[in-house]
Amino acid sequence: MSEPRTGKRSKLERVRESSTATTLELFFDLVFVFALTQVTALMAEDTGDHGQPGGGALLRGGLIMAVIWWCWVCYSWLSNQVKADEGLARTAMLGAMAAMFAIAIAIPESFDDIPGGLDGPVVFAFCYLLVRVVHLVLFWIVADGDAGLRAQLVRFAPTMVAGTVLLLVAAQTSGTAQLLLWLAAVVADYGGTLVIGARGWRLNSASHFVERHGLIVIIALGESIVAIGVGVNHLPISWPIIGGAVLGLTTAACLWWAYFDTHVMVAERALAAVSGHERARMARAAFTYLHLPIVVGVVMLALGLKKALGYLGGADGHSPADHLHGAPLWALFGGTALYLLAQAAVSWRCNRMFKPHRLVAAALLVGVTPLMGLVPVLVALVVLTAVLVALIAFEWVHYRAVRAEVRHAPHAGHGHAHQG
Repeated sequence: MSEPRTGKRSKLERVRESSTATTLELFFDLVFVFALTQVTALMAEDTGDHGQPGGGALLRGGLIMAVIWWCWVCYSWLSNQVKADEGLARTAMLGAMAAMFAIAIAIPESFDDIPGGLDGPVVFAFCYLLVRVVHLVLFWIVADGDAGLRAQLVRFAPTMVAGTVLLLVAAQTSGTAQLLLWLAAVVADYGGTLVIGARGWRLNSASHFVERHGLIVIIALGESIVAIGVGVNHLPISWPIIGGAVLGLTTAACLWWAYFDTHVMVAERALAAVSGHERARMARAAFTYLHLPIVVGVVMLALGLKKALGYLGGADGHSPADHLHGAPLWALFGGTALYLLAQAAVSWRCNRMFKPHRLVAAALLVGVTPLMGLVPVLVALVVLTAVLVALIAFEWVHYRAVRAEVRHAPHAGHGHAHQG
């Protein structure tokens, strides 16, 4: 594949196999942090008749997550072609950041417009269009001299058009019709990209691509920690709040361990070991698609922790003896289970590595959820934390030798190891 041409208008520097994330990419991710915070806040405030978020709130939050994730994913592929902080790429990334920031600001009005000012759903949809157009135009410039990549972009463009048009139409509707149009927009983007295949895409650096996704997981976990503090920052400090905060932080730490201890290292080696079409296919499946439920799972956990800490602090007339129920309870346990299931799927796709212990833990979390609606919220947090600590402890003891090999022998084989 030829280097992108340079001239007065643009200087583009190709990403190499050993490249790492640039500071501009990290700056871009800060907008994603804000968007995650906005989604969590929207779900928390989207209450039904009983003053609690319902299934509709989780559905709307999930749809918004799918849309903003697709924005981020598009640029993760683009910045794996050329360095984001050089020449025209820098200008385009900063412009996309501005549009992405406007999307994040409009999230509270993404479904229902607040009277006065601009139409919130239209602003959300139009800024989404801007983010996608900037991405496609810059990708076309980057692909100069690469007929295969440009042909893939031509096949990709209709999925972008379909998704953005459906969101613009959804902005003019409400209720069930609006939800169905949002769902259709997500299907058009994700399904269309799946249908056109991965053969035309290029992935220059496995380490850069994996690093970018790892940073997003860290950002999502950071949102769960922020949710712990935000949920009680208006309440007087108390022992139940301190206990709940420690449990919430321990839960987040276990999820960090589950991803970063060995899981991401093995996935990176698997991606680096293949090339061409197979590398693009693996990256698309394991990272573009399967990292969405990982991030959604953490955002759902953040919602559950925010509500749980509010109960422990006595918010809205609640007390530590109250039971967490409904959507927040399912977000707390189901989001954690989704995180573990998605990780297991990534391991299977990259290494054909089966992780029954992760599947058992996820099934246990889902199975006990109805029972957790019958016990005080602090007990529910203890159970959630205990399951995750037990999972990490089991993996640490049972796979100690393999874990040491993975962490301290970076050039050792990776496809055979069934570690956590």
